[in-house]
Amino acid sequence: MTTELSPSRVQRVRHELKRRELQVARVSTLSPHFRSITFTGESLADFVSASFDDHVKFILNAGTDAMVARDYTPRHFDASARELTIEFALHGEGPAADWAAQAAPGQQVTVGGPRGSFIIPLDYDWHLLAGDETALPAISRRLEELPAQARATVLVQLGDAADRRAFRSEADVRVQWLDASQSLTAAVRDLVLPEGEGYAWCAGEAASMAELRRVLVEEKGHDRHAIRAAAYWKRGATAHHENLAD
Repeated sequence: MTTELSPSRVQRVRHELKRRELQVARVSTLSPHFRSITFTGESLADFVSASFDDHVKFILNAGTDAMVARDYTPRHFDASARELTIEFALHGEGPAADWAAQAAPGQQVTVGGPRGSFIIPLDYDWHLLAGDETALPAISRRLEELPAQARATVLVQLGDAADRRAFRSEADVRVQWLDASQSLTAAVRDLVLPEGEGYAWCAGEAASMAELRRVLVEEKGHDRHAIRAAAYWKRGATAHHENLAD
């Protein structure tokens, strides 16, 4: 494992890239459009997920012409139990979402990665977490990691209000839920950013995240080195995952 310290205090950590054959251990329904699936396997003995927005390749039909690979956030990892939990958004049509909708204990899958981690320190004066429903697993994990003295503002745009959830965190957290008709960019534009050193993390549709990053940096004057905007999907494209300029 090699580590590079960036000028923005963020650590970029590389991991050995491995594929792991895993088995479904448990499945639970979180809300109408989210399922939590826990995988197990001895190959998880050396699994590492050092950041809340890591992504693994979830692979179906590995080694065949019908192979499908999609990026997902490791929602939780229990090293002692050799268990990895991933939350699947059941929105629209797609092979991974279709599989998750029918997943049951005992089924076999392949998971690759993470290839690396982008570790954002916990000691910023404030944190902004913004995104659509695809960002919910990463936001949930980050809030659970923040210490009691941290402050976080969370903005989430959902297509269905029934997918709202109660976040667990020791931090001082303020949450704003937006429905599909409301603009996430406009909501961020309306924010008054707190004083002090802050970090903004955003994830969702590619064009929306590019515009949100522009608003934060160009309109609100936020430090471009203290923002991470990730395109978790792109309208009209499949299997899209891109980190916009950090």
